[in-house]
Amino acid sequence: MKFPSLNTQILLGAVLGIAIGIGLTSIGKESTTTQTSLYIANLVGTLFIDLLKMVLIPLVFASISVGVANLQAHKQIHRVWISTLGFFVFSMSVAIVIGLLGNQLFHAGKGLQLDMFQNAMSNFSAKQQTPADFFTHFLHGLFMNPFAALAQGDVLAVLIFALFLGVALVIGGERYKNILTLLQEFLEIVMQMVRWIMTLAPFGIMALLIKLVVTQDLALLGTLGKFAAVVVGTTLFHGVVVLPLILFLVTGMTPWHFWRGAREALVTAFATSSSSATLPITLRCVEHNLHVRKEIAQFVVPLGATINMDGTALYEASAALFVANLVGIDLNLTQQLIVFFTAMFAAIGAPGIPSAGMVTMVMVLQSVGLPAEAIAILLPIDRLLDTLRTAANVEGDMIGSLVVQKFIHEKS
Repeated sequence: MKFPSLNTQILLGAVLGIAIGIGLTSIGKESTTTQTSLYIANLVGTLFIDLLKMVLIPLVFASISVGVANLQAHKQIHRVWISTLGFFVFSMSVAIVIGLLGNQLFHAGKGLQLDMFQNAMSNFSAKQQTPADFFTHFLHGLFMNPFAALAQGDVLAVLIFALFLGVALVIGGERYKNILTLLQEFLEIVMQMVRWIMTLAPFGIMALLIKLVVTQDLALLGTLGKFAAVVVGTTLFHGVVVLPLILFLVTGMTPWHFWRGAREALVTAFATSSSSATLPITLRCVEHNLHVRKEIAQFVVPLGATINMDGTALYEASAALFVANLVGIDLNLTQQLIVFFTAMFAAIGAPGIPSAGMVTMVMVLQSVGLPAEAIAILLPIDRLLDTLRTAANVEGDMIGSLVVQKFIHEKS
């Protein structure tokens, strides 16, 4: 008997998770059946995410180090850096503009009564942080003891150290050849672990979606429905139209071909709301399904999972205008430009974990004088929107690797 492919199993798991979640909701959240099912779903879902996080830091460390060393060896690092960062900045800029225009067009937030959220706001304490303080803290976090970064799971600090190590391996040349070989073999071992973990993906994703559907507060979501619809619509427009169009114009690859190869990573990103946890699957899809060269994939994708956040940037810019509408403030062009740049920097600084954008959202709001406490209004729907924007983040990373490969191939 031939089993369905892993892609098909993940899709079946996602459909079953949503269906079971709807069924449990109809039974009642307080019923014994629902509570028992939620406990099991939470157990399985947490195990799946923990397994992915277990291999995340070793994967980032090894893939970035080896990727930089291989690119340097082929004398391509300069072009790869420029094309990768150029694409990331361009795609996030487009995403932010779409988010701002979407909210300007539909005026989400106007007419809602802010006082109905006073209880949530009184129980929410936001850390006051100016853009200058945020920049100082962010820069300080880039350079730290690599052993502490590895132990604490600080992805950005590990990535920076891996970049330095990769460059040092190349400068050292033949002297460090054995260390590079060891890192390459270590990376192969980690990827083998990823393949084992991925056999649990259909069950993990099903469990995560069951929990998401049952625990979501639909009543409060209805109150914020217009804003949620604007964010969902603009994010889908960016992910379904803009990014595939860029891919087609640059590489000639059709959207259908891309989605067929990328769906495993996109579904996982949607279910986990974590681009970092999805990183092992993203790398697997990019290398094996979309046929991006290993040295490019292992450089662009981990870097993108850390700093390329199209969905997060779009959401934070749109949410700033939403909050401004709620408190009766019309942001002028200068203020919207401030939101533009602050949202991009905040998205770069946001870790690839569920709802991480809420942390940096404080900086975006304060950059134009909006009350940081107002992000409490977004908390009830943030988890739901986080699923979609994470999928957009991961899609941007995968398309970025394809665009960079095309650019490097043409210039070689």
